[in-house]
Amino acid sequence: MKRSKHIQRAVGAINAPLRPPDRPLRRPLSPGDLKPFVSWPWKLVENQKVQSRASSQMVLHPHRPLHTLLSSNILMGSKNLLRSAPFTIPISFSRLHHFHTYRLLFSTSPPKPISIFHHLIVKKSGFCYMSYARVPRPVHMDYPEEETIDSIRLNALKKRLEMIGIDCTSCRPGQYNHLICPKCEGGDSMERSLSLLITQDGGSAMWTCFRAKCGWRGGAQAFPDGRAFGGANLIPKVMPKREISEESLGLEPLCDELLAYFAERMISGETLRRNAVMQKSGKQVCGAIDGKKLSLSSHGNTKIAIAFTYRQNGKLVSCKYRGVDKVFWQEKDTEKILYGLDDIKQTSDIIIVEGEIDKLSMEEAGFRNCVSVPDGAPAKVSTKELPSIEKDTKYQYLWNCKEYLDKASRIILATDADPPGQALAEELARRLGRERCWRVRWPKKDGGNVCKDANEVLSYYGPDALKEVIENAELYPIRGLFNFKDYFDEIDSYYHCSFGYELGVSTGWRALNNLYNVVPGELTIVTGVPNSGKSEWIDALLCNLNESDGWKFALCSMENKVREHARKLLEKHLKKPFFSARYGESMERMSVEELELGKEWLNDTFYLIRCEDDCLPSVKWVLELAKAVVLRHGVRGLVIDPYNELDHQRPPNQTETEYVSQMLTKIKRFAQHHACHVWFVAHPRQLHHWVGGPPNLYDISGSAHFINKCDNGIVIHRNRDPQAGPLDQVQICVRKIRNKVIGNIGDAFLSYNRTTGEFKDIDETPSKN
Repeated sequence: MKRSKHIQRAVGAINAPLRPPDRPLRRPLSPGDLKPFVSWPWKLVENQKVQSRASSQMVLHPHRPLHTLLSSNILMGSKNLLRSAPFTIPISFSRLHHFHTYRLLFSTSPPKPISIFHHLIVKKSGFCYMSYARVPRPVHMDYPEEETIDSIRLNALKKRLEMIGIDCTSCRPGQYNHLICPKCEGGDSMERSLSLLITQDGGSAMWTCFRAKCGWRGGAQAFPDGRAFGGANLIPKVMPKREISEESLGLEPLCDELLAYFAERMISGETLRRNAVMQKSGKQVCGAIDGKKLSLSSHGNTKIAIAFTYRQNGKLVSCKYRGVDKVFWQEKDTEKILYGLDDIKQTSDIIIVEGEIDKLSMEEAGFRNCVSVPDGAPAKVSTKELPSIEKDTKYQYLWNCKEYLDKASRIILATDADPPGQALAEELARRLGRERCWRVRWPKKDGGNVCKDANEVLSYYGPDALKEVIENAELYPIRGLFNFKDYFDEIDSYYHCSFGYELGVSTGWRALNNLYNVVPGELTIVTGVPNSGKSEWIDALLCNLNESDGWKFALCSMENKVREHARKLLEKHLKKPFFSARYGESMERMSVEELELGKEWLNDTFYLIRCEDDCLPSVKWVLELAKAVVLRHGVRGLVIDPYNELDHQRPPNQTETEYVSQMLTKIKRFAQHHACHVWFVAHPRQLHHWVGGPPNLYDISGSAHFINKCDNGIVIHRNRDPQAGPLDQVQICVRKIRNKVIGNIGDAFLSYNRTTGEFKDIDETPSKN
């Protein structure tokens, strides 16, 4: 009877009209007071001072945040529900209040929006409850199980992966899954080498095959056209690291069979015990890979697996397994560290190898300061920039052990001799710093092949040979940094004059033999006042070098027409004038037969670099074509004539001096790298108060860098004063010689034959007036 009256009283209260509260509110609740309960996931904050009893059932759909319920005025309570267990709502920073409720009820059609904050009452006891209101009887909505956005995305992604060939039926989002690679199929051992990561939201996947001979990697998205549902979160979920122990992994001491296996590889039982090498056997081996029950035959009849325990400060952190038939797998959700990490504490020298057995081999040779990488080697060196620490997942073990590696002043990279092993060494050096890395050279076996790794050296030659390999480690090469040892062969060839041009090639004129000789790989700047014969002298020099040593040349002569330049070269080569009129005087011109032979000589000796359109050629363009002709035809000399016919566009903030310096540096590097001598003709600036003497190299228009950066500097000067000497006399002023082996500073005099363009020695040097 009491129960019926109580129910009637409650129903009447619900249907009663709104009335003022019994006592005024201490203060109205604001949306900020309920802010901690608005966002998903819903979380109850327990009051530590109140012992929670049996929790009341709460019905709240995950897609209906609390603030929508408040604005719809459908959050309701009953006075009789105050007897239920409380939960805390933080109404202010200074005091916690307890909201007693039985359940949150929903109504899909409230009659009109009524603010909830006028009906909430906070009593002195700290309890908050709802006042009575005339509203329809609340309806509890149980939403059926529906397909969520994440599941749609995940299903679409799995279909795309299946099209690629990746079977991801049992793969979980937010964690790494180890599968058989569809490209290499795990090799002969059916190794599960493909690491697949599906993002937590199921929107994308990334994979990498860690077999050195495969290296397949890629990524896929559920919706490649860029569609997104609910905001795709591409940040992988950070999985908590597992706490493991020898007991939880079922590890056992090594059996006699495995001890014999290591003995064949020259690894002693003492070394195995010190490094806590154990085994995993029976059904545990079958079920250890990806948590699946797999048959022994699918993994090469492996009944016993070697367990390499990864420890840090003596604590078991991870474990890697190896079957005798080279099947590898690791414990999931464990931290990646280097194997043997505790052995490199406070050490200045560290040896890094590619496998755990190599680490044990190093200990047999007397080196305990050795660690092994936990994963295999990459197929090749990455061409991308180094990723950030957070994104460098492949080599995360290095960053996890950073405090150990930072203390080392010398790191010896003793990775395998095969291409993946060398790629691993390069990747390690990029991250550890090449300046403190060293590398080893593995000895050859009887058959001429190089030993693959440390254990192979130990097995073939014993611990002393392995120790010698480490002690003879070389500095890891750094691009642009060398030792003289790297050039010993070249120094020997220079000493014995093996190439024939170490002392320079003669110009063909006796007067210049002690002043200037031509060496491949140098830069000679030639200058002189206009109409002094600079280009004529260079052409005569090229003819002499071709006649004596068979040199070929590339010509970038912008001041000469092709036919005019051909005439000058043919006259010097055939020693006859091209024409008989005017300058030919009474000398017989070259015949047609001689012209045909001369044209063949021109075609075989010279290659033209010309810009046929209206644009001016740049130095970069000239050097690119010169490089091509050097590689194609083996030319030994390049002529750029003259400097002022090139395109010299430069940035507004760059001075001409800076531009000339950079330009000459490019030309010198080209000459050195391609063993090609470069003659660069540059005109002097306007000479004020010129009295007829030869100019100086510092008079070259543009910059003093012409003399500062060149290897050789020559001024060509022709006599214009009959009283000073013969008008056919040409003065060759050698003003700079960087290499004393090929010449010296001084002047030489030659006579110029205007009819044939030849330069000849003068038996008696005329006196200077």
